[in-house]
Amino acid sequence: MATQSPFPFLDDLFSRLARGLQPPAWMLEEIQRRQILLVNHVLMQEPEAQARLARQAGRVVEARWRIFVMRLRITPAGLLDMAAPEGHPDLTLTLTEESPWQLAQAALRGDKPPVRIAGDVQLAADINWLVEHVRWDLEEDLSRLTGDAPAHAMSEAVRRMVRALRQFAGSASAGSGQAGA
Repeated sequence: MATQSPFPFLDDLFSRLARGLQPPAWMLEEIQRRQILLVNHVLMQEPEAQARLARQAGRVVEARWRIFVMRLRITPAGLLDMAAPEGHPDLTLTLTEESPWQLAQAALRGDKPPVRIAGDVQLAADINWLVEHVRWDLEEDLSRLTGDAPAHAMSEAVRRMVRALRQFAGSASAGSGQAGA
């Protein structure tokens, strides 16, 4: 049984805001460019990931959630770039969970969000491999700025917070599941 959001009015409010208050196009484009920079930074630390993507050079992946659409073109270097809005994507990934609260709760549990996949099967398999195997080594990046010891201490504190949040999310969903039984 799916856990209901403890704040249904916030889900409704978010839906209304998302429909009525769209950010300007330039802002969405800048946010997408920053996301691509971050993903490319992580990909550059994983040669196998870049090699897998390089085999798919020129292909276009479209990611969708609610009103947001992001189109990515795979470069010959095995990185990502913004794709032109025209044309048909080779792969479309649509996040089917509408509620940001449900998505956050699933992320805290370590679950993958529900995604509808349409398009090239091999490209989808390569993207799934990336999701399964590529991780951002935030501690390593942080150590370049602060040094090894402070970066390790900060990372350990974040790991403890995430474990506590996951335990809380797990106990909250278990408690709500028992209440309905």
